[in-house]
Amino acid sequence: MAKPDLPFTIGIEEEYLLVDQATLALAQAPDGLIRACTADLKDKVSPEFLQCQIEVGTGVCHTIGEARADLAHLRRTVARHAADYGLAPIAASCHPFADWKDQHHTDKERYNQLRRDLAGVARRMLICGMHVHVGIPDKDMRINLVNQLKYFLPHLHALSASSPYWQGEDTGMQSYRLTVFDNLPRTGLPPYMRNWAEFASTVKTLIDLDLIEDASKIWWDLRPSAKFPTIESRICDVAPRMEVTLTLAALTQCLTRMLWRKSVDADGWQVVDNFMINENRWRAQRYGVSKGQIDFGRKALIPFEQAVDEMLDLIAEDATALNCVAEVTAARHILRDGTSADQQRKVHDAAIAAGATPHEALQSVVESLVAAFAADL
Repeated sequence: MAKPDLPFTIGIEEEYLLVDQATLALAQAPDGLIRACTADLKDKVSPEFLQCQIEVGTGVCHTIGEARADLAHLRRTVARHAADYGLAPIAASCHPFADWKDQHHTDKERYNQLRRDLAGVARRMLICGMHVHVGIPDKDMRINLVNQLKYFLPHLHALSASSPYWQGEDTGMQSYRLTVFDNLPRTGLPPYMRNWAEFASTVKTLIDLDLIEDASKIWWDLRPSAKFPTIESRICDVAPRMEVTLTLAALTQCLTRMLWRKSVDADGWQVVDNFMINENRWRAQRYGVSKGQIDFGRKALIPFEQAVDEMLDLIAEDATALNCVAEVTAARHILRDGTSADQQRKVHDAAIAAGATPHEALQSVVESLVAAFAADL
């Protein structure tokens, strides 16, 4: 007998950078800003590792519509209080011209410990991401779905790409963020695990060796959450436009439901070795949506547009059930308009063509990111 449908609740976390409205350079979050945001948003907002960052997280949402309302309120509130200090938030995974050596980490015990543990690697973490939680009550099912869902992580990452620039240079990448993040330990694709007991035993070994204090220090692209009965996708760049965030969240939610359906029917999705999925992961980092992805069933490269169309066909039933057809099909808008990385380069090139200096062109990129943050609110 088929199991009853699950609610597949979602939660979204986003990390933002704060910039000075006049210079468009990174700026430290004043204590007053954090206090004001906390007074309004309670535990849905927090400082991040670096003093120029701030993080928000929605509540548990049953639909993308709920997530839209919650996330819009979070973004509006942070922007409103930031403006009181002459600052503005941007939702891009790397600031176009900031130098990581000029930034300082937040004086909080968790972050102080990270700085001690990770040494110079931690200082370079001038990056922001977005995380999507999907509620899965059964622990073994969480592991089962992590094993399967990682196949689609490169697709999601390619659509999210928002970090082409690093320290004032065009890296040639669509997402430079992951090249920085991958310097940390316990990152990358999750390994294959047979069940929850194997995952729990692995985590316990690291805790017993005093290497980590809990599973939150496992920073895989996709993991069982350390705090919630969810699986947590962590691969995506943070999106300047809120509607892109919602598309990525809806795709994650629908893909999870689709894979659950197939698992209930004793079918499931093919579990592909990480070595091969990493090829698509790299292609997503390097090319975003402009180059194809490997279809491992066909053993062939297919255009990214085809990969998206086939993914949308797979989750059509799930998008209808979860009431997010418009959000998932908006993935095609990203293909039409380009990723954030593509759009940032267009702004930069247009500024150069109009006579801007290289630095002024990068300032124009930041201006566009400030505008994009507020566009859907």
